[in-house]
Amino acid sequence: MELQTFRNTVAGQEVESASGRWLASANPFTGQDWSRIPRCDSEDVERAVMAAHSAFVSGDWPRMTATARGKLLRRLADLIERDAAKLAALEVRDNGKLHAEMLGQVKYLPEYYHYFGGLADKVEGSVLPSDKPDMFTYTKHEPLGVVVCITPWNSPLLLLTWKLAAALAAGNTVVIKPSEFTSASTLAFAGLFREAGFPDGVVNTVTGYGHEIGDALVQHPKVAKIAFTGGDATGARVYAGAAKSLKHVALELGGKSPNIIFEDAVLDDAVKGAISGIFAASGQTCIAGSRLLVQRSVYDEVTSRVVAFASTARMGDPMQPDTQVGPITTTAQREKVLDYIRIARDEGARCVLGGKVPEDPSLAEGWFVEPTIFADVSNDMRIAREEVFGPVLSIIPFEDEADAIRIANDTIYGLAAGVWTQDMRRAITMADALQAGTVWVNTYRAVSFLAPFGGYKQSGIGRENGQEAIHEFMQTKCVWLSLSRGVPNPFVLR
Repeated sequence: MELQTFRNTVAGQEVESASGRWLASANPFTGQDWSRIPRCDSEDVERAVMAAHSAFVSGDWPRMTATARGKLLRRLADLIERDAAKLAALEVRDNGKLHAEMLGQVKYLPEYYHYFGGLADKVEGSVLPSDKPDMFTYTKHEPLGVVVCITPWNSPLLLLTWKLAAALAAGNTVVIKPSEFTSASTLAFAGLFREAGFPDGVVNTVTGYGHEIGDALVQHPKVAKIAFTGGDATGARVYAGAAKSLKHVALELGGKSPNIIFEDAVLDDAVKGAISGIFAASGQTCIAGSRLLVQRSVYDEVTSRVVAFASTARMGDPMQPDTQVGPITTTAQREKVLDYIRIARDEGARCVLGGKVPEDPSLAEGWFVEPTIFADVSNDMRIAREEVFGPVLSIIPFEDEADAIRIANDTIYGLAAGVWTQDMRRAITMADALQAGTVWVNTYRAVSFLAPFGGYKQSGIGRENGQEAIHEFMQTKCVWLSLSRGVPNPFVLR
């Protein structure tokens, strides 16, 4: 089968790698290569970064008003809406997630670009009060420069948009490095910017292995900021590399999120929330509610209900509307998930569902792992402490609110948490006590362009989405204007 070819966009042109090398991308459902992308090296990084730098310092982009930038973002939103079906299909072929989820994500992307397009000219400086006579002082907010967006394989366009929309609204130029496993949709998406009217070089892409081009991107002297989503170990390396030249960073990293069910919860809803928290997207999401904390008085009932519900989940072709659980995106990730299942068994956790590769011959070519549930898990087990990033749920009992808070916060992560209760006092006090950037009450996996997203502790630095996000891509300048005709003593601080 001839592989579909995707090329990078640099300075408004479609380009191959400087070396002429390619990487194949496989479909996780069939296990077969279906496309190829450029395998870039440091020469390609130099070309992409310098194109972005040139576009930032000269040409139409730096002369463009914030209002004009906003119009371009809104025009881009219309093109995404037009091409949503095509882009979603590319993502499914690349990462194996459900078509219903990918299509829903891509159809929602225009909202982000409309929002930040509208926000672009709403960023205001301030006139400052002054304790110094004959002095006028004000602030203004300016773009940082070249921003590198490094994105993961689980939701390529959504997680790119969380960075890109705000970065462009703020006036930066961008180099995008998508995961080598799921670059196709990003490369197709990059072609829309020229059609939308963005000046050449404002948005550029570079593809390939992180170990071959990551350092060159992170340490390039013309790069002002790294915006990264991925695992915490890689994030730490990005952070250390960026620190060498004191670059700005935003890191959205891993999670081991607690999804907490109290005895007074509406159990039908809570069980669905538990399923959504871990088995949606085959558990391949940083906000996965992989630790299900259940009050002991309803522990057995909730466990049996969750097992019964999860056992009906239909695995299959992610393009089919009746499929509920798709494959794992990469073979390496599937092996990691299966390793954690073995570790959990060795540590004494009780496997009450799944725990292996499915036996259905129709799934044999795909990279599937059965929805897996472990009961009687203690929070000191590795299965409860380390991010699995797969369809594996750990159910942990707790006694009361204090015990739930202790267990929930006993983790290096702090990305998200869920609380299921009908008690308003409990909902508010739990939300206050939980060390997490997002807390959902009686729901799970809800995100919006309006709501800031990011982590506590080792789940990351900075916030994406909402009004806060645009300031993550700007720096503040303070301007002092002297109204005095005389210059005071030049040897003394004013």
